[in-house]
Amino acid sequence: MAFFFSRDTKVFMEWSEDGTTAQTALYEIPVLDGFSFSQGTNTSEITLSEAATSAGYSKRGRAMFTDSFAPAEWSFNTYMRPTKSGSNAKYVSGDHADAAKHFAVEGPLWAAMGATDYDKACGGDAFGGTNSQVFDFANSNNVQVGSFNMYFVLGAAKDATSALYTTGTDGVTIYKLADCSVGSASIDFDIEGIAQIGWSGNGKTIEEAASLNTEASGATAKGLIREGVDTTSNFIRQKLTDLALVYDASEVAGTVGSLGSSDTTFAVTLTGGNITIENNNTYLTPETIGQVNLPLGHVTGTRSVSGNFTCYLNDVANGSLDLFEKLQESRGVITNAFAMTFNIGGGSNTPRVAVALPKAHLELPTHDLSDVISVDVAFHGLSSDLSSATAANATNEVSVTYVGA
Repeated sequence: MAFFFSRDTKVFMEWSEDGTTAQTALYEIPVLDGFSFSQGTNTSEITLSEAATSAGYSKRGRAMFTDSFAPAEWSFNTYMRPTKSGSNAKYVSGDHADAAKHFAVEGPLWAAMGATDYDKACGGDAFGGTNSQVFDFANSNNVQVGSFNMYFVLGAAKDATSALYTTGTDGVTIYKLADCSVGSASIDFDIEGIAQIGWSGNGKTIEEAASLNTEASGATAKGLIREGVDTTSNFIRQKLTDLALVYDASEVAGTVGSLGSSDTTFAVTLTGGNITIENNNTYLTPETIGQVNLPLGHVTGTRSVSGNFTCYLNDVANGSLDLFEKLQESRGVITNAFAMTFNIGGGSNTPRVAVALPKAHLELPTHDLSDVISVDVAFHGLSSDLSSATAANATNEVSVTYVGA
């Protein structure tokens, strides 16, 4: 008998550049401790309730029926790892991007969250740009977003073969989560830590797979992509992160009040915070009686971008104290508007990631009366024009830009 240890596990994502099988690759996704995957069932219970017979006997049992399998659930954390590709072209010797192009090790997850394939998620530049790689959600207004298979290979670190994992050999067991989608990405600002993202989503089923061949023409046409996985220079120190916060008077609805009629830059130094992007996906499942039904697939819900940031209360000009006062005194403002850019790792350092919200609505800050008094500001990312048929205006709540070293 052999035990399985979570630290021996490797995670792979089967994903296509353009939605075709010919451009499908297997991406290694380095995950942190604490990953999970599971699937439950939906059941019906039938109970009996009757009066007693003349002998005093009353049936009071119950029966259980499995109606359907619930959608599988998965979650894990990854580090944010902006990387600049080597000299090879994409797919050559396991490289992710074209030569000297910027990309993200966890980029396939961003792509699956924002479009039906990798190309569409990056404006046609799936495998890196010369100066950066941008995930802009311009093609996310779809009934479905990316659908992919995910493999959790338990015991992979102990496997003796270089390209083939086989269940039952060398202490390996492979679980395949079919037709997955990304539901949520959450970025926390732990200024003492390394920048990371919490991912969660669903799939149709969890099955034990007999094997996983990572070579080209194995599980995928292009084989295993793992560039940047073993690199140690592509981690980001959160303490270098800064926030650019600019009041945009032209986008305000209502009477501006103390916020004024001209743009204002506020000086805010972060002590913490979070950005969460949600797809709010729903998996549809038939309800045919007499059989166990499986989920058919997902449909997207309302795209939601929200979060909060914390900072010390200070009285510098246009600091956090002024921000609170101006929001408090602008009671005629129906929707305020701030352009926010979180420069994770710094605005000019490499590697770095910029998360931009061109139009954010700020809630009234709340005070935290600790040893050093601070404020917590909740925000919501909004599109420029909710009703616009143009993707540039209807889907621009947030963009994520990676710049590798």
